[in-house]
Amino acid sequence: MLLESLLSRLKPSMWPISLNQLPAGSALVGGAVRDALLDVLQHKPDLDLIVPSKAVEFAKEFSDREGGSCVVLDKERDIARLVLNGWTIDLACQVGNSLEEDLWRRDYTINAIALTLSNDPIIIDPTGGILDLEKKKLVAISQQNLIDDPLRLLRGFRLSSELRFDLDEMTKNFIKINAKLLKHVAPERIKGELERLVHGDWADQVILQIKKLGLLEPWQSTDQFFTFNNQSLETTSAFHQNELKIALPIVRLTNLLSDQGLKELSFSRKKLQNCHLLRFWQHKNDGLAFETLDEIERLQLHKDLETFLPALILQLPQRDQSAWLKRWRDNADPLFHPSCPIDGFTLQEMFQSPKGPWIGQLMNLLCKERAFGRLHNRKEAFQLARYWWEHNQPFCD
Repeated sequence: MLLESLLSRLKPSMWPISLNQLPAGSALVGGAVRDALLDVLQHKPDLDLIVPSKAVEFAKEFSDREGGSCVVLDKERDIARLVLNGWTIDLACQVGNSLEEDLWRRDYTINAIALTLSNDPIIIDPTGGILDLEKKKLVAISQQNLIDDPLRLLRGFRLSSELRFDLDEMTKNFIKINAKLLKHVAPERIKGELERLVHGDWADQVILQIKKLGLLEPWQSTDQFFTFNNQSLETTSAFHQNELKIALPIVRLTNLLSDQGLKELSFSRKKLQNCHLLRFWQHKNDGLAFETLDEIERLQLHKDLETFLPALILQLPQRDQSAWLKRWRDNADPLFHPSCPIDGFTLQEMFQSPKGPWIGQLMNLLCKERAFGRLHNRKEAFQLARYWWEHNQPFCD
């Protein structure tokens, strides 16, 4: 019954590679098997395949013959990736003398379940991963397996965040003992796990555990000004789901990592800038929905955070959240979506003057006047622009 259910969910006949094209002794392992057993499989899941030998050679030959692209991920360990028709297929050479031996070298029991891809497929589960799936437990196969690839220390928390599984106490102890090994992992790999972790449904509980164990201590934020945790989620009834998807990941990342930590872990410049700006305005919070800020500061807040303002709104009292969200949802709101009513090129043509700092100064003025309701249409904007030019033109040359 379990095998039939697994095959019906995986639908091998829909894969971009047919089973008879694979070498004899091939097997599907890892996330696809796990997610199919949990019935949370994506439409085109990433497929991790084990072949008895020559994985890179097979992947290259298949790509040359059938199309798609082939990337060698690890030549020494014989691992390659095929990307074909929107599918990602990783192929790796079996480690050890048998499939069971390969599975015993993996990270967590729930990732050490295999489905043989033969005419008579069977499920191979030497470490008890299926039982741990039923218990919703993340259990490390061994401490040594975590030491062999320290990224697995963080991966456990990422899986916990995505699956809402608890790490068992022995595994937590393994992670605590070996936490300092994570600093030896390539920054890009750590970043990849964290980007998935902060999107998980259970991320807030997991982040508290990560901080308690000090796993990310070299990059961790020590800023306790605004700590977003499980209790904060009780005040999100005013938010739409898409707004939480915008807000929660950046709030979590800002709470978890310092600006320097984000930089050291190779996060994008845009992500770094957004987290820095959110942190800056969190510190500016006056407890009164920012009412004590002057107009220039309030306008700058909305310029800085316009695309991800829900992240800041999360920190407001519940009574203010609805009002702010209502205005942010209105794309025509001149303060929450600030813009200048006249573009720079038009101003330059209007006054027949070369480019210079004056354009930015005038556009900032027009934007501010519009944001606070003192300009109602383009005619008034042109009138103010001419007035400003008449009084400032001598200083613009």
